[in-house]
Amino acid sequence: MTEETKKDRKADLINQILDIELQWFLTVNPTIISECQQNPDAFKLIRSSHFETWSEETLALYLEHSAEAQKEERNLVREKYAKMQKLIPCQNSSDTLNESVAIQERWQQEAREKYPHVLREGGGTGFSWYLRCELDTYSPATLDSLVNDLRAASREGRNLVIETYGRIAKKLGYSSLEEWNRKQKA
Repeated sequence: MTEETKKDRKADLINQILDIELQWFLTVNPTIISECQQNPDAFKLIRSSHFETWSEETLALYLEHSAEAQKEERNLVREKYAKMQKLIPCQNSSDTLNESVAIQERWQQEAREKYPHVLREGGGTGFSWYLRCELDTYSPATLDSLVNDLRAASREGRNLVIETYGRIAKKLGYSSLEEWNRKQKA
């Protein structure tokens, strides 16, 4: 498989995931409309940038899980927000989930220190709780694959939070995350 074919396959998986997630997101709370619900392109930009850091295997597993949840008339985004509001409990306290949160917390802290004008808020316990509630909606296979992606990136000295924000910066028209941070400072 060529590099271009792999990119196309990943892009296709991401688009299918975004179609499902956006449908879910737009119905999370129809009485209170969030800014992202009024601008679905912003939702897609942020989520696609995040998913682009995942392996094709993890994307395929997440898509499979999301499609199955959709068939069961479950809304994983609604479940995540219900968990965040403590309306329903988180079910997963596995070592895999805890390791995933720990790696991403570390990356988030590094990113905030390096790019404080872009990542002003959203760290600390709020970030960790949001992440834990999202990961709690993933299938065990998706979570296992994701933590393998995180471990591999960590071994390679990569920070997927910085990579995600770098992708967002470019999609917003900045040449880099550094430029976005400089312009936010001004």
